[in-house]
Amino acid sequence: MKKYVLILAGGTGKRMGKTKMPKQFLELGDKPIFIHTLEQFLLNENIDNIILCCHKNWISHAINTIDKYIHKNNITVVDGGDTRNDSMINGCNYIKENFGLNDDDIVIVHDAVRPFVSQRIINSNIEMTKQYVAVDTVIPATDTIVKSEDNKIISEIPVRNQMYQGQTPQTFNLKKLIELYDELTEEEKAILTDSCKIFVLKNQPVALVEGEIFNMKITSLHDFKIANAILELRGEK
Repeated sequence: MKKYVLILAGGTGKRMGKTKMPKQFLELGDKPIFIHTLEQFLLNENIDNIILCCHKNWISHAINTIDKYIHKNNITVVDGGDTRNDSMINGCNYIKENFGLNDDDIVIVHDAVRPFVSQRIINSNIEMTKQYVAVDTVIPATDTIVKSEDNKIISEIPVRNQMYQGQTPQTFNLKKLIELYDELTEEEKAILTDSCKIFVLKNQPVALVEGEIFNMKITSLHDFKIANAILELRGEK
């Protein structure tokens, strides 16, 4: 079994507001956000290879930044494509074409802008794939979830203790992920919000791994300020 990591860094960070570069390349403390993220996976001895899926306009910048901060040779930067789905499947196909594909290989898919992922979460994902072909990292919903089909009037209020908020990493049997993605219609691909939905659409079980509140995704300027505060509390800034 080989264990690969796909770091999705293809976004342009429009929700962050006007910044000189995509949010994953902004400095958090003394280094870019995506470098913090890469370091967490480099610390894990279970990982064989890491693939950074990056927007084509920023590939050279990503490579130069990695060379500046990291001195390991198991990171590859590839073109991530135009959407999250493109980044995910481009990364999977890169693995298939360059490393081959074994029945028990797994791929860990993670957001470049979740720099505080813990070793416990990573290891729990890996362990759970020994029993299931798909694993999602989640935390229990603390607020009541309200559903509105027309975005005007409440159509349903689900039972809160059955609701979870999705995080990453999400971990999959690599061969099964590629197989199911290739079976999707264009309509199904259009409604994908994350990789786990591929398995849900195809009626495949997706197991849950307990996430952590501080495994946050840096999406907005407010998130960025919170992330800097976390670093300060940890004495890393």
